[in-house]
Amino acid sequence: MQTLHDSVMRSTNVVALFPVQHPVAAERGARRPLTDVAIKNAKPRNKPYRMYDSLGLYLEVTTGGTKLWRLKYRFAGKEKRISLGKYPITGLEKARKRRDAARELLSDGVDPSADRKATDAAKLENAANTFEAVARDWFERLMSSKAKSHRDKVIARLKNDIFPWLGKRPIAEITAPEVLACLQRIQDRGAKDTAHRAKQNCSQVFNYAVACGRAHNNPTIYLSGALAPARPGHFAAITEPAEVGPLLRAMDAVSATFPVKCALRIVPYVFCRPGELRMMRWEDIDLDRAEWNYIPEKREGDDATWSNTVPHLVPLATQVIGILRELQPLTGRHDHVFPGVADKTKPMSGATVNAALRRAGYSTREQHTGHGFRAMARTILHEGLGFAPDVIEHQLAHRVPDPLGGAYNRTRFLAVRRPMMQQWADYLDRLRERVDDEVLAVAEAV
Repeated sequence: MQTLHDSVMRSTNVVALFPVQHPVAAERGARRPLTDVAIKNAKPRNKPYRMYDSLGLYLEVTTGGTKLWRLKYRFAGKEKRISLGKYPITGLEKARKRRDAARELLSDGVDPSADRKATDAAKLENAANTFEAVARDWFERLMSSKAKSHRDKVIARLKNDIFPWLGKRPIAEITAPEVLACLQRIQDRGAKDTAHRAKQNCSQVFNYAVACGRAHNNPTIYLSGALAPARPGHFAAITEPAEVGPLLRAMDAVSATFPVKCALRIVPYVFCRPGELRMMRWEDIDLDRAEWNYIPEKREGDDATWSNTVPHLVPLATQVIGILRELQPLTGRHDHVFPGVADKTKPMSGATVNAALRRAGYSTREQHTGHGFRAMARTILHEGLGFAPDVIEHQLAHRVPDPLGGAYNRTRFLAVRRPMMQQWADYLDRLRERVDDEVLAVAEAV
């Protein structure tokens, strides 16, 4: 018969072999990897609790039933945590991949939390520096003073033809081929002029981005010659005031002989035909009266009634007189104000001005030609400075019949043309002297 002692000992051995664990201790000691079923079945409790997976990954279940992935790790001797997503949007496998990526950073000596903050900051910066964000900033700051009709056309081009493809791209990452693809879509539908204008608007946006430190370069400068001419038979011309200053400064920086440099300074002021400029003679200039009288070129298409025997009078601004007085000691002994390099009895080459423009970085096929200063003056004098078209056409030596039927009157509108030419020269100087038109406009707007 079994004694009481033997019964007690047998009971004690059972306890020793199969110790009873506290429920909480059992939960804390469990480190078996989680399963999708366990996660799905996890219910909220009175207090938040954690369900551990492996290698520091755990799921935190809130009192409201929200399930959040966390990673516990140590960096520089300190315990840290980082969130890895919300279940079920972030499933178990995705959470483990994010854990492994964070541990890979740790193995490289990078704090996953600091890396995430840097990444988030970069995303915010990129969002603020997308092409559309910068373009709208440029539009609000620098186009506010333009006519409403012009502003509407610009923003419509950007919205319809540029933003859908480049709007969300970080402006600093946009390449020339990306811009060209947008422009070619416009060109392919037959809107060649719109394609060129869109390119000009994109160029203005990129220049603004560079000036503000939001981009490093303007990719449109590499697109010279990439589009078909906008209007065959017309001379390329810059007619936007914002583009005039950079053009004039680029011309000033071109390496050339002193007479050619003088010609480049004068041609925007007088906006005559390039052939008329190169044929300018000292005998046709009255420096004291500030006048230049010459016979205009007869152009192809002029009918038999057009007489090219009536001199055209060009009032000369004080800037032009100053340039000519400085040049006179050098070329005044010759017939031509701008004599040729090899033969001083002949005028300078007809290609001189356009060659200088190309050296300045401007395509004479797409952007601007020596003849383009006429279109520039015609457009800005009327739209920007408010002069009447008839006055401008007379100064351009175009055939404008007067009330008496005459094709051209050399003195008509002279009282208006004199101050107009001086005002035009002063206006060009203001554009030229701005170190950066875009930045100055921003400063004036603030």
